[in-house]
Amino acid sequence: MLFPGRPARFRKLAVMTSPYTIHIIQAMSEIDAAQWDACANPDAAREDVEGGEEALSKHEIERFNPFISHAFLNALETSKSVDPRHGWTPTHVIVKDPEGRLAAAAPAYLKTHSYGEYVFDHAWADAYHRGGLKYYPKLQIAVPFTPVTGRRLLVAAGHGEEARQRLITGLRAWREKIEASSIHVTFPTREDWNSLGAAGFLQRTGQQFHFINENYADFDAFLASLASRKRKMIKRERKDALSAGIDIELLTGADIKEHHWDAFFLFYTDTGNRKWGTPYLSREFFSHIGASMAEHILLVMAKRNGRYIAGAINFIGKDALYGRNWGCIEEHPFLHFEVCYYQAIEFAITRGLSRVEAGAQGEHKLARGYGPVATFSAHDIPDKRYARAIDEYLQKERVYIDEAIEQYGEQTPFKKGP
Repeated sequence: MLFPGRPARFRKLAVMTSPYTIHIIQAMSEIDAAQWDACANPDAAREDVEGGEEALSKHEIERFNPFISHAFLNALETSKSVDPRHGWTPTHVIVKDPEGRLAAAAPAYLKTHSYGEYVFDHAWADAYHRGGLKYYPKLQIAVPFTPVTGRRLLVAAGHGEEARQRLITGLRAWREKIEASSIHVTFPTREDWNSLGAAGFLQRTGQQFHFINENYADFDAFLASLASRKRKMIKRERKDALSAGIDIELLTGADIKEHHWDAFFLFYTDTGNRKWGTPYLSREFFSHIGASMAEHILLVMAKRNGRYIAGAINFIGKDALYGRNWGCIEEHPFLHFEVCYYQAIEFAITRGLSRVEAGAQGEHKLARGYGPVATFSAHDIPDKRYARAIDEYLQKERVYIDEAIEQYGEQTPFKKGP
């Protein structure tokens, strides 16, 4: 199989005639952080959306997403949380303009398994293997271990559709060059999903639960919007969660110290080992993000008798609070809900954030003010036989997801009607 060796930092792909050129980088450290971030989170990120921000719902506005920033992706690599030994080989695809500046980029990884993605394709891999074909390696366009919607076709302001199309062309050319079976773009925005669908990618939908801030003045105003029974339930859960003498600390920026990361990493690994085996993120990762992006981090820590016993890490965007990892070393009723859900809602309301994204799965979130929201993925399957079969499945799955979102929407805890 073709794949670049580490000494060659940049590889140029000769793809069609265009003022834009396509290159491959093997580490985030090889690209200028300011140029990457100008693609990932451009100041005019919404100017290419017809109707501007008014055309988007609250769960789609995204003026800054911390997970596609250079700091976050670089921390994954420099901490060795992402590397070939763990089945994630960085192979980022970038597009340069005639002046040699970055015009577009995609965070890309050569994957030798399907773990850490949260969009499940194990049945597809099994079908390939039963057919005598190799499904791995595959080319994954994603933020590792992060089921959060965000841009995946990163285009700098001032570079439009041609740069975007060159990037898609580059992804396909690189997949063919390295002999990967397929391309998988997970948790893209609706705009990227539509662009990829128009380019022939198969379209898949999923579903999460998000809290939408309806301009609540405070947490009590949020509670007032709920049906009486649900309002009483949440009040009781919040009280019971702290009844064992537990105090909650909210830490951001310079207030987060290494001893906080030591405690949180203990929670993270203990919970991870019990639930899904070896946790993905190394201890060094948390020090890296603490040093490079602490202003975008909210650490919610629970303490009892002077000792930290539980915590949750959240990332702060321009429009959203993103709940990521939780862990504990003591079990207390409803503490998980308090640390992960209610504290996040309260923080988002105080900061004026439009929503809280609390991660994958969890129907229990519905009763606590989180509503159903669609998520997306796009898949390029060159083998036409498998592409047809997968497409037929995805058509049926999209109908099921739409129906599930509609049904969940009828089960929200909010007051019905006037």
